[in-house]
Parts: sequence; C-alpha cells; structure tokens
Amino acid sequence: MRAMKKSVAILTGYIALFALLGAIHVSQGQASQGFLAFWREVWHDEQQMNFLLYSRLPRFLIGCLAGAALAVAGMLLQSMTRNPLASASTLGIHAGGYFFVVLFTIFLPSLSGQYPILVTMAGGILAALLVTFLVGRSLDPVRIALTGLIVTMLFSSFTSALQILFENEVSGLFLWGSGTLLQLDWSGVQFAWPWITGTLVFAWLISRRFDILLLGDEAAAGLGQNVTLTKILGWLVAILLASVTVAAVGPIGFVGIIAPHLVRLMGFRLHRTMIIGNIVVGAALLVGADIFVRIISKSSELPVGAMTAIIGGPWLVYLAFKMGAATRARAGSLVGKVRIRSLARFYPLVIIAVLVLITISLSFGGTRFTPITELPHELMYNRYAWDFRVPRVIISFLIGMMMALSGLILQNVLRNPLADASVLGITSGANVVAMLFLIVFPQAPYLFVPMGALLGALITMMIVLAVSARSGFQPINLLLMGIAFSAVGAALVQIFLVRNNLHASQALTWLAGSTYGTSWHHMWIVLAGLLLVLPLVLYHARAIDVLSFSDEVSTGVGVGTSKMRLSMIILAVVLSAVSVSVVGSIGFIGLLAPHIARQLVGPKTLRLLPLTLCIGGILLISADLLGRVLLAPKEISAGIIVSLIGAPYLLYLLKQTNKVQLK
Repeated sequence: MRAMKKSVAILTGYIALFALLGAIHVSQGQASQGFLAFWREVWHDEQQMNFLLYSRLPRFLIGCLAGAALAVAGMLLQSMTRNPLASASTLGIHAGGYFFVVLFTIFLPSLSGQYPILVTMAGGILAALLVTFLVGRSLDPVRIALTGLIVTMLFSSFTSALQILFENEVSGLFLWGSGTLLQLDWSGVQFAWPWITGTLVFAWLISRRFDILLLGDEAAAGLGQNVTLTKILGWLVAILLASVTVAAVGPIGFVGIIAPHLVRLMGFRLHRTMIIGNIVVGAALLVGADIFVRIISKSSELPVGAMTAIIGGPWLVYLAFKMGAATRARAGSLVGKVRIRSLARFYPLVIIAVLVLITISLSFGGTRFTPITELPHELMYNRYAWDFRVPRVIISFLIGMMMALSGLILQNVLRNPLADASVLGITSGANVVAMLFLIVFPQAPYLFVPMGALLGALITMMIVLAVSARSGFQPINLLLMGIAFSAVGAALVQIFLVRNNLHASQALTWLAGSTYGTSWHHMWIVLAGLLLVLPLVLYHARAIDVLSFSDEVSTGVGVGTSKMRLSMIILAVVLSAVSVSVVGSIGFIGLLAPHIARQLVGPKTLRLLPLTLCIGGILLISADLLGRVLLAPKEISAGIIVSLIGAPYLLYLLKQTNKVQLK
C-alpha cells in the first residue's frame, strides 16, 4: 500500500510537470514574445489567439497523442519480447512503415493519400514479421535488438535508394521522415485521435492478458491463457499505434524505450496502471523534446525525432551498462555449422572473377563500353581514363578489402556474427564530423570532407572504448553503445541537413557512400592503411582465433583478453575510418564478406583472411560497376547497390544466426 501511494505521488508529479510543459509548449512560436508575455496578450490579441487555436494547440495535442502511442507500443513490445530494448524503432516497425510510405508515394500516390494507416501498417507488419521470423524462439535481448537494427538498416537502404532515384516525387517527405510535430490546422489531430484513443482503450481492456504473459509462456498456458492470441493482439496493438504515429508525424524513436522504463522506476508493475503511466510520461517526453527543438531553432523547423534520439542515446548507454553487467558471465564463442573446403580450390575462381570485373569496370567510360582490344590504347592515351577511371576501380577493390577485414576482426573479437563498423557507430560519427566540415567550411577544398570523416570515426571510437573500458570491452556493452551512438549521430546529421538547408539528395548520396571523385592520392591513403594493419592482423591471427572463444578460454591459453580485444578493435576502426574518409558510408560489406568466406573455408583466421579480402573487393567493385551502368550517365551510389545486393543474403544470414549461440 505504501509503495502504491509512492507511485501515485510520483505520477501526480509527472502530471503537474506535463501541465507545465504544455503551458510552455503552446506559448512557443516565431510570433510569440515569450512565456509570460504570451499569456498576458493572448486573451486580448486576436492574432495570437488564432495562432494558439489553429497552430500551437494542434501541435501540442498531436505531440500528446504521438507520445502516448509510442510509449504504450514500446511497453507492449518489451513485455511480449521480454526485451528492455524493444520499441517500434528498434524492431524496424518505423523503418518499414516509412519505406512503404515512400514506396506508395512514388508508385501509388492516390492509395497512399487515401489510406495512410493501411500503408504504414503494412510496412510495420512486414518489418515485425521479418524480425520475428529471423529471431525465431530466441529471447536474448541483444539478439532481438541487433536483428531489429539490421532490419532497420535494410529498410533504410531501400528508402534511401528511392529518395535519390525519385527526388522530385519525395522531396516533401524529408522533414516528415525525420519526425516533426508541425501542424498547420486540426486535420492531423482529427485523423489520429480516434485511432490512438480507441486503440489505447482496447489495450487497457485486455491488459490483464499481458500481466499473465510476464510469468512465461508455459506458466501462462497453464493458467488457461491463450498465449498465441495474446501475442497477436499485443503485436497488432503496438503496430497500429506506431503506424498511426508514423502516418501523422513521421517516425520518432526512443520515446518507446525511455517511457516504459521510467514508468517501471515509478513502481508500477501491472499493465493497467503502466498504460496510464506511459500515456502521461510518453506525452511529457515528446512535448518536452519539441520544446527543446524550438528553443534551439526559433527561425526554422527542426525534426523532433532527432531530439528524441539525442535524449535517448544516453539512456541506451545506461541500459548497455545494466545489461552488460547482467550478461557478462555468459558471453562466449561463436559456434556455427560451416562446410570446410580446401582454400586452394577457390583461388582460380576468385582470381578469374577479380580480373574479369576489373577489365569490365575499366572498359566502361560512363556512357558506353570500350572494346577489349581497344582498352590498352584508351587507358594509355586517354587522360580522363587514367586519372579517374583507373584509380576509381583500384580504390573500389581496395576499400572493399578494408571493409571486409574490419568486419572480420570485429566479428571475431566481439564474438558476434552481426558486428560491423556501422553497428558500432563508427560510420555515424564519421558522417557527423564530415557534415560539420561541410557546414563550417563550405568554400574549403573537398579534401576537408574525408579529413572530417576520419576525425569523426576516430573520436567516436575513443568515446565508445572509453565508456566500455570499465567493463573490459565486453561485446554486449560495445554493441549496445554503438547502437546508441549511431542513433545520436544520425539525429545530428538530420539537424544539420534541415538547419543549414543542405541539398537532401547530395547529402543522401554522401551518406549512402560513393566512389565518385576518387583519385590517385586517395589510393595511396588506402594502400597505407592496408599495409599498416594487414601485417599486424596476420601476426596476431592466432590471438584473434582465441578471442572468438570465451574470456575464460582466452585467459587460460595466455591471451590478455581486454588488452588484445582493445588492440584489435583499434585496428578494425582504423580500417573503417580510412574507408569512410575516402568513399563515405558503405555498409554491409563488413557483415557479408566474412560470413560468405566463413561458410566456404571455416573459421580459422589464416584460412579465412585471403578469401574474405577478395570477396570484399569483389562486392564493392561489382556495386560500383552496377551503379555506373544501370542508369548511365546518372550514377547510383555504390553503398545503395551494396545494400540492394546484400539484402537477400543478409536476410538468410540473420535466420542462420539462430544457430549461433553466445554462451
């Protein structure tokens, strides 16, 4: 009884805080002179009253509805998956809904306009089904979170491809796609409130089902609960709430992670009271984030989704500490079934594939293919071909090798089959500083962009490692913190784009990664990076193999786990930093190449390394060639092509990782 009184008192405090935030929120605006002045003038100034009634009140109410919906959706997803990191954003539901909105806006605009909820809900359901299928029966929180992250990356890649290829058709979706509460009338509120309030009432009525579900599936079934029906209802309620929110204000993340945890800290444990608490806390969080956004920029509209990510990033770091401590003892080795074949049998095929791809890529001049018989003459006497085409092809292959090697190192030392520089937040940090250089030094030479990317990658690496040092660089801590830094980095990039009116398609091209514009001096940078790291990896190949087992095994055979893991991570990050500094953000290669090679020749580093390097180079040079050929003379970023090529295999890979245990 005493605990309940304390919880009610805390909730009352949240309600009072929410009321204060609401009063501040509706007083904000470009035409407002401040909080006190607004409330003095609004009753006598007709213009201020019109702003209040037709702009600020709708914005406040849509923020309340969206915050409540996201919080309750996150609570239900966390309860059903028993995963403290679950939310509509981390499980890919937002990304799936956003992708479907962009897809239908381009190809079926009338359907997207008439049935926005059906469109976003279809995307959300597809993403949820993908995550559920790929995770299988595993309830490991980190596996669920990482699977959701990869599904989000897949949908985001498809969305970026559509945004670049159909720039005019989706130009109005960029701000909305980052999450914004901007309202010009009451239409958004009128659209959203029946769906959200009706769904919340339904969730409250069936909330006792989820209380029983927390006891476990077997215990719930023993008490007469239809577990399958309960989970289906819970997923549908969560997806519907998220879909309505995406349709109304765009994808807004982290509210669904933070609010349920705050409600649990208040002492609420039953879902009926938790739903009420999440409605209040979720609304307060989103309205508060919107207040901060408008304080930062009074003259232009910034996406509130970026602010919630910046606020939520530190919270995710806190959860990483908490989960890392709870799961430290069960971190272990990568175990999986592979068919070990002789490495020698692959060499002729790999060499032939590399030579053919290089020859074809060198022969394409942007609009046509040069006959093979004329190629030596053109390369020798065509200054354009020698200065731009040749280094671009060589760099594509070398960068692919670097990314593959980086992914191989990270997957082994972190003992996680989904580890990659993009998952650790390194590429996101590189993007932030590179974009900052573009803003601060707009007239500076283009060389500043790769310099900024290199600096950003190194800074991000140092922050992630410094925060993880106390835990001995445990894999779970590193991965979860990487997710947090990736979200914060993406949010900062969104703010830079909107705040400084950077051209969206140019920014998306850089963020997607492109080999366009690379030259001979870039090649020397890449070669230096490879020649620096590769011998060290070869020298420590045995230690890398040992690190793929548990810390106890590694220590038992004389390998200093924390020191060696730190050294290997630094080498992997240097490779990623150099590649990002030259070609921008290209994902998936570091994920795909080591897995393809591992399934062919087994897990030993010395056997795996040469094939991994070649596969990485083949992937990127193929993507670069396809990007130049498909819509010639217009180019598609190599990063997008890699994503489109790698998506089907990555889906297969995620399903196969159910057989890989972290134990």
